[in-house]
Formats: sequence, structure tokens, C-alpha cells
Amino acid sequence: MQTRPRLCLVEDDAIMGESLCDRFDLEGFDCDWHKNAATAIEKIEQTAYAAIISDIRLPDASGEEMFQQLLTHKAFLPPWIFITAYGSIDRAVALLKQGAADYITKPFDLDALIDKLRNLCLTPTESARSQRGQPRLGLSPAMRKIEEVLPRLAKQASTILLTGESGVGKEVVAREIQALDAKVKDQPFVAVNCGALTETLLETELFGHEKGAFTGAVRTKKGVFEQADGGTLFLDEIGDMPPVMQVKLLRAIQERKIVRVGGEHPISVNLRLICATHRDLQKLVEQGDFREDLYYRIHVIHLKIPPLRERREDILWFAYKFLGEFGGIADEGKKQFSPAAEQALLNHPWPGNLRELRHAIERACILSVGTIIGIEALFGNLEIPMEDDSVATHNLRAYLESCERNYIEHVLGQHGGHISDTATSLGISRKNLWEKMKKLGDLS
Repeated sequence: MQTRPRLCLVEDDAIMGESLCDRFDLEGFDCDWHKNAATAIEKIEQTAYAAIISDIRLPDASGEEMFQQLLTHKAFLPPWIFITAYGSIDRAVALLKQGAADYITKPFDLDALIDKLRNLCLTPTESARSQRGQPRLGLSPAMRKIEEVLPRLAKQASTILLTGESGVGKEVVAREIQALDAKVKDQPFVAVNCGALTETLLETELFGHEKGAFTGAVRTKKGVFEQADGGTLFLDEIGDMPPVMQVKLLRAIQERKIVRVGGEHPISVNLRLICATHRDLQKLVEQGDFREDLYYRIHVIHLKIPPLRERREDILWFAYKFLGEFGGIADEGKKQFSPAAEQALLNHPWPGNLRELRHAIERACILSVGTIIGIEALFGNLEIPMEDDSVATHNLRAYLESCERNYIEHVLGQHGGHISDTATSLGISRKNLWEKMKKLGDLS
């Protein structure tokens, strides 16, 4: 008999608590319901829960305080989801950085919460690998939505197409898909850039060659299809593949068999194929530059990864992640960004996406003197678009107003300028939002 996952619910609202417990039971979860932090902490320290769902506001302590207290006492916490009616990006970032798995605001979609719990209630090994359910691809809604669907793709999808601008992290997503598949996570992950090789070199790179197949072929060589057998083959920039090679690739994908250059016998391969491109394949098909049959063969599952400029919530998250990676380059001590540098990071359009951001942080760690990284170390002589010079030169009030204005503009844009939806997302009233907009200037 399979054991039902056990949840811990910390919620002081009797109606909501009872409703959630009933739904959890129907969905196959057991649930312990606590109405205050004290009894929840005692039970969490004694019980191996599959996940914890906690309100932020509790009668005897905040959900954040309870979470932080348990972090200091318990070596491992299960995935933790916070529920609150007062959500904000800043608060979410702080909680997620500390190790929370997710953060949802009231009113929330109960079906979506159940889906999140199913993805989080994995085996102990998988949960431990995900480091208490911390986000791995970013904090933005777009990347968290992609991250939620990856476990399902890892188990079921054998052909996946990733699209997005250069540098957005397509290969990172591809590697995450393999890592989530327990059956193949330790098998080869082989990547090749289809646009970086000539047609002749690409054929031998993909399919290999037999000894003596051409001048210089002094030994038999396996192509990437054979090298990735049992694992994952990542074909980057597939939109740049020459037409003749598209025909040969189509056959290999359809039959899951390849023939080496100069060879006669087909060789079976068993792998997951992940293709990626920064180009519009549909448009290339219409122009006759990409085969329509190949397009539909690789377009089984399509994930579009948005550029970094469209997911501002990820900028500082990745910046600090890269800072942790490169911060040890110099000997001055642990580095951090100045407030002006953080604002400049948020304002920069990042045409090179994560690749550009990573290089900027690496350069800044090498060039900056001391522990504080400023704008000059990040961008050198580049002219960084600043919404207001007061960010760097005026007093604290001016800087905070600039940050508040930037954030309200961002949320307004997310909701198409709709005042009611924006106010709800910000956790304030319509009247309060109108007053802030009037104070900060015309934001409509």
C-alpha cells in the first residue's frame, strides 16, 4: 500500500483551513492543521512532512519568523509554501533566498496550489537535490512556470524545442530537464552548436565516420548521436542548419537510427533530443529555409524562454548568484552591490541576457577594489540608462521614491495599465495606488 504524502498546514482562518484540509484529503494528501506557530513548530520538529503550507500572518508569530526559527534548529526542511494577502516581489525574493519553495497571494487558484504540491512532494532524494525546493531557474512568474512543468517533461517528453534569444539560458534549461529524470541524470549530456560548423563537419559531428571514409579519417569516430546514447543530445541553433543536413537529421529523428559517414549499417540510438534556436522557425518554414516536416518533428513540446529584460525579478537574483560564484576571485572579502549598482542592473536592457550579466559580474569582481561593487566596475564606460540621476546623487527619500516608481510602473505594465488588478497585486487599495501615482508623477 502506497503511503499518502503528509502535509503541514499552518493557517489561523478556520474557514480557509477546513476548506484546504478537505481538498487535500480528496487529492490524496494527509494533512496536520495548526492554527498558530507554536504548535506547528513543535510538530514540524518531530514529523517528516512532504511539504509545509503556511500563512504569513499568524496570531502568535509571523510565518517568516517561524520559518527562520526552524531553519536554525532543523538540518533539513521540506518544501515550504507561504500564503499571504500582502505579496510583493521584495518580500518574495527575501523568502525564496532563505529557502522557501514558493509564495502565493490570496485569492489563489486552488488547482494551481495542488499542482505545485504534487511537483514538490517528490521522493526524499529528489527533494534533497532541489535544496528545500529553492527555485533553480529564476524568480519571475515566467521562469517559475517553466520550472513547474519540467519534471513532467523529464518523465515523458523525448523531443523538446527551446526557443529564445541568445544567452537566455536554453542549455541550462536542457540540463535541468536531464537532471530531473532519475533514469538518465547520470548519463551523457552532449551539446553541439549546429551553426558553428560547416556542412561537411556537421555531418561527421552528428553521425560520426568510419575509418578511411575520407582523407584524414585515420580512425573510426562516434558522432554526438552515439555519444549521447542513453542520455540527452542538445542541438543548439538548429535554425542555422544547412538544408541538406536537415533531411538527414529528420531521418535520424524519425527512425532513431544513424549511419556513420562511410558506413553501411544503421546504428540504433536511444536518447532525448532537445533542440534550441534564437530564430523564428515558423517564419523560416514560410520562407523555405527550414523544412516543414522537420519543424513539426521537433515541435512536439515547445518552451519559449523570455529575454532577461522581460523578467526583471530575475536580474538581481541571478546577479547575486553570479556574485557568489565569482566573489572569491579577489581577496578583499565578501562583495556586495551598492544601491546605485543594483538600480543600474535593473535599468540595463541586457541585450546579451544572462550571458552578458554573468560576464559583467565576473568583470566587476575582478576590477572592483574593496567589498562594494559600483556602477563603474559593472559597466565600465558604457552609458547605463538611469531613470533619474537622483538614484546615485540625491538623498535616501529620492532614491526610495525612484525604486517605488520603477516597481509600480513594472506592475502596471504586467496588468496592462489596469488599476484594480495592479492595486490587488501590490496589496494596496485603488485609492492608495492613485495617491501614489499622483505623488510620483503620471504613471498611467
